[in-house]
Amino acid sequence: MTVRILLADDQPLVRSGLRVIMADHPDLDVVGEAATGSEAVRLVGDLGPDVVVMDIRMPGMDGIEATRLITAGPATTRVLVLTTFDEDDHVYGALRAGASGFVVKDMALDDILSAIRVVAAGDALIAPSVTRRLIADFVGRPDAAPERAPRPVEGITEREREVLTLVGRGRSNTEIAEDLFITVATAKSHVSRLLTKLGARDRVQLVITAYEMGLVTVPH
Repeated sequence: MTVRILLADDQPLVRSGLRVIMADHPDLDVVGEAATGSEAVRLVGDLGPDVVVMDIRMPGMDGIEATRLITAGPATTRVLVLTTFDEDDHVYGALRAGASGFVVKDMALDDILSAIRVVAAGDALIAPSVTRRLIADFVGRPDAAPERAPRPVEGITEREREVLTLVGRGRSNTEIAEDLFITVATAKSHVSRLLTKLGARDRVQLVITAYEMGLVTVPH
């Protein structure tokens, strides 16, 4: 399958660099570029890409609002945020807006390309280190929900609650299987049921739910 990609970044050098790199990968096809959030929204409607690689800080409409409009629209396009996490304090907002995950600009290029493929396949990507930073960032916000003690989550089993907790800590299916002494297939099945029961779009929303339910606390 060829992944059709829209690059949204206000820095031409970043877009050009990514385009050149992706040209060496037959399964990745850059179908368009946008320098602003509003342009990204328009091009999603015109081109129907599989994935938008979205910067957050752009002039005019930023990446968060663009992500919200794209994911709320009729298109099946998914958004992967590409940002400088140490400088950007809006990553939680981007995920809440509907992004399927994010990578940072100083990651290995192969990891960024792999993330695009993961998101295009319908999964979400969020690294454990990013999970910790994400939660810490969220809890420091004035409008953040207060940290609360863990409580039963209605409609899920105790095992699913354990899996949700591990997902909230950024654990992969393989790591969850190792932690709980179950098979990877079983771990994947638990995650799939959680997505259905909690009405979550993807793994990123499960991370957020785990925090909001008090299953994951702020890292120290």
